[in-house]
Amino acid sequence: MTPPAAPGKQAPRTPAGQARDRILATAFRLFYAQGLRAAGIDTIIAESGVAKATFYKYFPAKDDLILAYLEKVDGVWTGQLHAAADAAGPDPADQLVGLFDALATACRRDGYRGCAFINAAAESASGTRVHERTVAHKEQVRAWIRGLAEEAGAPDPDQLARSLTLVLDGGLASGVLDADPSAATAAKATAARLVAASLGTPNPN
Repeated sequence: MTPPAAPGKQAPRTPAGQARDRILATAFRLFYAQGLRAAGIDTIIAESGVAKATFYKYFPAKDDLILAYLEKVDGVWTGQLHAAADAAGPDPADQLVGLFDALATACRRDGYRGCAFINAAAESASGTRVHERTVAHKEQVRAWIRGLAEEAGAPDPDQLARSLTLVLDGGLASGVLDADPSAATAAKATAARLVAASLGTPNPN
């Protein structure tokens, strides 16, 4: 969920068929690195190498671009979470802990600035389309984790899912606040204890 390195020079003009992807790729990098409001439309247009009219053809308002950016981030981060869970094996209890390996990967990346959705929520007013999209993402992640908790036989899958997503979000925030790579390890260990306590299995330490 971390974009490529720092902004480069103004890109050459790009064919119209590739313009939307070029704009979105540039926004993905700048929004994450600089923030939604600090990254201006003129900068995104210049660095993506498209005409202003082309930009507004695809994204009539800045919020339209922000929503497309969040959609792309959602796909990347959700894919990483699912891949980490799948790598832990077929047991849903193991997957509930294994998904935290995605946190370790994210926090160790160059340019890591925390959760793009938490950052976006902090910059958007409640009730706006952008804020609602951030809430929807968090609800979707929690619903998926709740499903795993139910499959694992948790007596209260809602509570376990809520606890695990709080740990996940805390790990995402800690990874940028203190830049300590051990935050992800601690988050995974906490998740393992929560899952064990919920399922009544031996504490994994």
